[in-house]
Amino acid sequence: MQPTYMAKATEVDRKWHIIDATDKTLGRLASEAASIIRGKHKPTFTPHVDTGDFVIIINAEKIHLTGKKLTNKMYYRHSMHPGGLKVTSAGDMLKNKPERLLELAVYGMLPKTRLGDSMKMKLKVYAGSEHPHAAQQPVVWELRG
Repeated sequence: MQPTYMAKATEVDRKWHIIDATDKTLGRLASEAASIIRGKHKPTFTPHVDTGDFVIIINAEKIHLTGKKLTNKMYYRHSMHPGGLKVTSAGDMLKNKPERLLELAVYGMLPKTRLGDSMKMKLKVYAGSEHPHAAQQPVVWELRG
């Protein structure tokens, strides 16, 4: 009988992937990026070990949202003081902080545990086409579908 393979944190080989967000749909791009960050694209995927790769997303300002999401989709945050609720539409966030829009979409698809918190560090999002990670020699990742 062959035992199930369980990856160890010391034997994980991490790569860097770059994704161009130009004219890509927000949710489809975010789910693909979250899958890479978790390591689900590798045959050595283990749920309790961070086996994923680093992801660089460029051109976040050129992301596409379908339907009326630019005006109807809202992002909420609260200062924890009375009356401290702040509401931002997806269109305003795309105009002002496009990186944050993609980060929130990907973070929502990662585990809500300490392991998920460490996975968040592997996402790098940039509004333009320039990024400071050329030394890591990122490989271009083509989205499925």
